[in-house]
Amino acid sequence: MSAPQATAVSDRLRELGIELPSVVPPVAAYIPAKVHGDVVQTSGQLPMSAGALPATGKVGAEVSAEDAAAYARTCALNALAAAAAAAGGVDRLTGVLKVTGFVASAPEFTGQPAVINGASEVLGEIFGEAGRHSRSAVGVAVLPLDAPVEVEVAFTLA
Repeated sequence: MSAPQATAVSDRLRELGIELPSVVPPVAAYIPAKVHGDVVQTSGQLPMSAGALPATGKVGAEVSAEDAAAYARTCALNALAAAAAAAGGVDRLTGVLKVTGFVASAPEFTGQPAVINGASEVLGEIFGEAGRHSRSAVGVAVLPLDAPVEVEVAFTLA
């Protein structure tokens, strides 16, 4: 599959029935995304929806891996919204370079890659072959606001 044309991202979002959320306001001293050359790098995005976290706590304890994967998907869509705002529109984004996912994990939980698949899979659905990316999935003790997952994404830019 070849890289999508410039208008393919917005078309693909419509096909998938995905409406991008509003950009989540920063919770500290940073900006949601920054353009540098032909890359848009997002800050870490929490699974905020309608201004609130859908859950808090550790994956493998208070939060199931399945729910956390859905939250990682939300994080990726929040990242896409932030990148689109910084880039001047979603159709300026041409692909995904790297995804870094953080999972607030109970000590015995080792399924971080499966959780971050929630982000990787939705980006693949949206960008097709151009959505294939390098990735890290890291277990951490705690995340901001006690979020179960956080995702940052580097997008390529037209």
